[in-house]
Amino acid sequence: MRASLHFFLFKTIILLILLGTYYPAVGQDTVVYNLESPYHTVYTHLQNLQPKSYRPKIAGRAFDQEGISEKRAANLAIKLKQIWDGQGVLIPVDRLPQEPNHLDSISGQHIFVVDSQYPEIFLKRKGSRWLYPPSTFQAIDQLHNKIYPFGSDLLVNLLPRGLGNTYYFRLQVWQYLGIVLFFLFGYIFYRIFTAAFDKFLIRFAKKLGYDEVVERFVDPVAKPFSLLLMFVLWLIFLPVLQLPINISQYVVMLLKAIMPFFGVMILYALADILSLYFEKLASKTTTTMDDQLIPIIRRSMKFVVIAVGILFILNNLKVNITALLAGLSIGGIAIALAAQETLKNFFGSIMIFIDRPFQIGDWISSDGIDGTVEEVGFRSTRVRTFRNSVTSVPNGKLADLTIDNHGLRVYRRFNTHIAVTYDTAPETISAFVDGLRKIVDDHPHTRKDFYEIHLNEMGNFSLNILFYIFFEVPTWSEELTCRHQVLMEVLKLAEAMQVRFAFPTQTLHMETFPGQPSLTPESLQDMETLKKKLEEYFQEQSKNKNIT
Repeated sequence: MRASLHFFLFKTIILLILLGTYYPAVGQDTVVYNLESPYHTVYTHLQNLQPKSYRPKIAGRAFDQEGISEKRAANLAIKLKQIWDGQGVLIPVDRLPQEPNHLDSISGQHIFVVDSQYPEIFLKRKGSRWLYPPSTFQAIDQLHNKIYPFGSDLLVNLLPRGLGNTYYFRLQVWQYLGIVLFFLFGYIFYRIFTAAFDKFLIRFAKKLGYDEVVERFVDPVAKPFSLLLMFVLWLIFLPVLQLPINISQYVVMLLKAIMPFFGVMILYALADILSLYFEKLASKTTTTMDDQLIPIIRRSMKFVVIAVGILFILNNLKVNITALLAGLSIGGIAIALAAQETLKNFFGSIMIFIDRPFQIGDWISSDGIDGTVEEVGFRSTRVRTFRNSVTSVPNGKLADLTIDNHGLRVYRRFNTHIAVTYDTAPETISAFVDGLRKIVDDHPHTRKDFYEIHLNEMGNFSLNILFYIFFEVPTWSEELTCRHQVLMEVLKLAEAMQVRFAFPTQTLHMETFPGQPSLTPESLQDMETLKKKLEEYFQEQSKNKNIT
């Protein structure tokens, strides 16, 4: 009797085990589902993967199972839901089309893209059913591997069902533990990477002699870069937590919006490093215009970094960037019309940097402008006048002017007349002119292949010697120094040769005095006598030339 009772209990236990393993399968197979429209297919897929109605085989019915197993279809259904949950994509099922004959407005075919972020995932009508076609299977696998790297999908498949389905404020216990570990490991990673960055990279840069770069630029980059990597790590492992979709979408959006912020901080600091490199390149060139261009390039790079960063942040916050840019373009046209002069000056500055009619430090003159170029900006060029005032000239105007660039002169001309008295003997003048030429030849900064020093004219009160020479010096100050040196030598030469410099004088001549002969010479010689004297003079000059 006891043995039969034991046998009966054993059979009862075996039967219960068999029923426990059988009825869930029977229950899944007997669930009613509908695939007649995109709405019904997506509803069948998602509804049968909820915690309280977890039926992967029924969810797999939404996939075209021709050529694949039922297990493969169920696995695809799980992966697709994990993709949407991990990325915080909320599928508005109630808004999906419920017409069996739905047509895509672009292709005109019976297809429907479930979410615009993933156009490769779509439904296609097959007979009377709407199914995920085989062409989407590979895309689902690739997206799943991308969103759940390093085998993190194994945790997704194990943890929720392994730790129960008890919820506290819409989250399970394991999810709260996961959030704590999430922040803990992220902070540890941040500290480790910051320490490694400081210990290896910064010290290595200092050993190479880049202390200035490290202190000014690399140190500010280290922390934002570490924070960026921490947020990347959080974004990678956030899908493992399987947060509720209405929470996950905002968390993912927030993380994606914060990441470009740290990226902007890094690129902003890198713009300074790149500018420092450009400064070293510019210091090796002879022109100073590129030195002035470096600050403009630095400001432009930082502006572009900030602008692009803002666009990325807005895009990650689900702001319609296309509409925003379209609005900005229309507004830009209005601004351009209202700021024609500003744009003209901007393009004028570009032409100045491209054409390079002058550089910083050049002495230029044109249409009331006369001074040394100090700065070339986006809107205007600043010129320091010789009164020590600063003139700001709009670049649009400056680009249209004819500019005389004295700074590009190879030689600086010195043109004057040396006036000597009329009582200076011709031989003395000739020797004095030779001495002047010797002064030019001996000076280290004068042009030797071209100068003009001659008795040039007979003035009202002096004999004028043309003194036309060139100095080979780069600046006006050095030119003045050379002028001083040459003129001092001229004075010393005149003193040594007893040459007197003329100055404006007036002489009163009395033609006649009572009892005195007239001072006006009278010509008592006839023309023949005068011609004879003229011939004798030139014969004497010819003899002197033959002797010399």
